[in-house]
Amino acid sequence: MKFRTEVEIPNSSKKIEVEDQIFSIGSCFATEMTDLLQSGQLQTFNNPFGTLFNPYSVNQAVKKLHNADFYTEGDLISFNEEVISLDHHTSFNSRFLHQTLDRINSQIELGNQFLQNTKWILITYGSSYIYEFLSKKKLVANCHKIPAKYFEKRLLTHLEITDSIYETIVNLQDIATDDVQILFTVSPVRHTKDGMVENTLSKSKIITALHEILPQFENCHYLPAYEILMDDLRDYRFYKEDLIHPNKQAILYIWEKFGNAYFSDNTMDFIEENLKIAKSLDHKTVDEKNPKYQEFLEKLKARISVQQAKVKHKIF
Repeated sequence: MKFRTEVEIPNSSKKIEVEDQIFSIGSCFATEMTDLLQSGQLQTFNNPFGTLFNPYSVNQAVKKLHNADFYTEGDLISFNEEVISLDHHTSFNSRFLHQTLDRINSQIELGNQFLQNTKWILITYGSSYIYEFLSKKKLVANCHKIPAKYFEKRLLTHLEITDSIYETIVNLQDIATDDVQILFTVSPVRHTKDGMVENTLSKSKIITALHEILPQFENCHYLPAYEILMDDLRDYRFYKEDLIHPNKQAILYIWEKFGNAYFSDNTMDFIEENLKIAKSLDHKTVDEKNPKYQEFLEKLKARISVQQAKVKHKIF
């Protein structure tokens, strides 16, 4: 007797290896996955523009990264005694023009360099809604809590979404390694502020567009994170208290399915051991001079040395 509908991820013929660089961009779900990859000591670079939700804004960011197109004073605005970019997350804001520009352009430079050696890319879309900044007639990624009267909210058209996805893929294929693999996901986080019906419409437009564009590219894949949470983990016990975001248990469940499908055996072993080591490093004691604790530290150092010998990049 079955009590749930389990969503399976097909086993990939392409596998993530321990030395592969992994770039991620998009919503907070991309960050959740990247945090786990980083904890497993893989080489990652996440969201050089901060959290992005819609395919148009992701595509604009990818174009900037591809071209190493730096921002100038004319690209920024002032609001609430801060200098901000409407293409970026609020974490890039500062009180001074040069600081905001430095934060933005340093991430573009680092992102461009990282992408040139990237073998895996994770893109997570969260919404089809976008805002137009009326005074500049510019579609923006973040409103920075500027009053709503300065913006017009609308859904991206199907053509805008498909064009954005297609252009994103083409630019990433051009800048990354020849055998780059691109994984697309739709964030399982429901945008309840848009409305439940509107959220479903918003997500469905992205899913439709992805399934139209991805079959055109052999190196592009769909990771059903949204479907796993909606259909497999169909219970509010897998959500945080806000009843919107997946909790740690749900994230780890999706992570496990992702790893089983896309990690090589060596990568799986490497990550699992590193996660165990990281947990041990968090262990605290009231008596650091205790011989047993010192013995514990020596064994831990030995385990770390074994892991460090497996890769060229710096870990721990």
